[in-house]
Amino acid sequence: MQSGRRFASMYVREAWRRALRRVALLRLKLFRHSTKAPERLIVAPTDLRSIDPHVADEILNGRFLLAGRMLETNGKSPFTFTLPSRPFATRLHSFGWLRHMRANKTERSSAAARAIVDSWLSIHAGRMEGIAWEIDVTAQRVIAWLSHSPVVLQNADRGFYRRFMKSLAFQVRFLHRMAPFTLGGLELFRLRIALAMASVAMPTRASTLKRAAQALDREFDSQILPDGGHISRNPRVGLELLLDLLPLRQTYVNLGHDLPQKLISGIDRMYPALRFFRHQDGDLALFNGATSTLANELMSVLRYDETAGQPFKALPQSRYQRLAGGKTVIIADTGTPPSGGARRTAHAGSLSFEMSSGRHRFIVNSGSPKFAGYRYVQMARTTAAHSTVILNDTSSTRFSPSPFLGHAVTEPVKTVTVERAETEDGRDGIKLSHDGYLRVFGVLHERELTLNAAGSIVTGRDRLVVREGYESDEPLKAVARFHIHPSIALHQSDGESVMLTAPDGESWLFSAPGNEVLITEDIFFADSSGICGSDQIEIDFDLAEKTEIRWFLSRRG
Repeated sequence: MQSGRRFASMYVREAWRRALRRVALLRLKLFRHSTKAPERLIVAPTDLRSIDPHVADEILNGRFLLAGRMLETNGKSPFTFTLPSRPFATRLHSFGWLRHMRANKTERSSAAARAIVDSWLSIHAGRMEGIAWEIDVTAQRVIAWLSHSPVVLQNADRGFYRRFMKSLAFQVRFLHRMAPFTLGGLELFRLRIALAMASVAMPTRASTLKRAAQALDREFDSQILPDGGHISRNPRVGLELLLDLLPLRQTYVNLGHDLPQKLISGIDRMYPALRFFRHQDGDLALFNGATSTLANELMSVLRYDETAGQPFKALPQSRYQRLAGGKTVIIADTGTPPSGGARRTAHAGSLSFEMSSGRHRFIVNSGSPKFAGYRYVQMARTTAAHSTVILNDTSSTRFSPSPFLGHAVTEPVKTVTVERAETEDGRDGIKLSHDGYLRVFGVLHERELTLNAAGSIVTGRDRLVVREGYESDEPLKAVARFHIHPSIALHQSDGESVMLTAPDGESWLFSAPGNEVLITEDIFFADSSGICGSDQIEIDFDLAEKTEIRWFLSRRG
């Protein structure tokens, strides 16, 4: 009954938000022609994202490679075709690909970029519907057009220049009007960055510049936690934000404007959190929607880090713990799902962990796909896609089945306990528990993880505590899953152990005495080239027979 009322309340709030947004959008449409085109752009902010000359060459030859798909245009505008997928359309309309055109500093490259932008202006600028005008897509497009305006506007005639500037001004106005109806999280933060960037890159009043800076400060206060993590608890969001915040900071400095009060301190606070989530191979941990990270993107951000130091042992507000010994790192999710709009991307990964050693990740979560459709994104959110224990094939945090609500969290894990202990012999450990199965099955999940000082032995214990007096109507069956990175080879040593071997020969033995250890097929969602096959280690156990398993990882070579 309570969950039903919660679901109805969420539905009403979302319906009201959408209704208000439609009214605001209608008013924008009625007065769109009153938007004035600025005379010029003052500055083009830098783009820190990597440039690929191959992508530019392909575009010049009429081939668009975006989101793992290709569109052959034969010299025509890509906006005149049916686009291959939604992720492809999102990336095409957000114009982030413009940065690659900088690799070929020729008139041909600028003319091609200008022709594609001109086509967008003709087809989509006046329609204000569909993917092209989704709020996050528009914010990314404003940032891209500002950053890469020198490429687009090189040798442009006066007519195109005016159309470009008028559309840019209207898109900024659109973002300003849509801000109150935008779900929180990365989408709203990026909108505020786009508006702040436009306020310094385009001629504007001092009051507009001040308001944009104050609005950006509010996002730092509401979205960046005291430990530097983001409220979404997604490790990659910090990187995405820094890729835009660092150029924005430099633009303020270059033009001599007063910086937003929270900009410098906020960026400095985010860096330690970014380093916390960094594995030994340089990639970021895969929790709560994180996907693969390009090494050059991460390095382009880290080279501006003036807070360099050893990663923290814990992020207390973001609710993560980190164990480190020798060349081994373990990162564990010890939190509950975030609140607000971030609940639409939260994962059911409470008490899941990842382990890396040397240059390789051995145990991971499945991550979130970069380019896949909605169904795969939702599959990646389930507990089964995380290295933790699942009970009766039910996620510890449950999601709404309604696409209207964005499959937001409806029944979250409410309490996670954390206890950290270091022993005299140098072992570092954490004791954890979560109540995600308590209401439905009357079961509390407890997990212990310990790493020795040399980083050569990991000890694990999973215990499912049945609440006293609780009687279940169905048998309780648990599966402990350990998702293995696709680069790691598995070999069944015996019924109770599996050897994990990295490409460079480093090997770890996984063993669980008294339990059958299985190698089964798996899916890795976060590969940089798209979804791929992988393997996982499974331990199945029936709570009527046992409620606890112990397992070990020991380095062998």
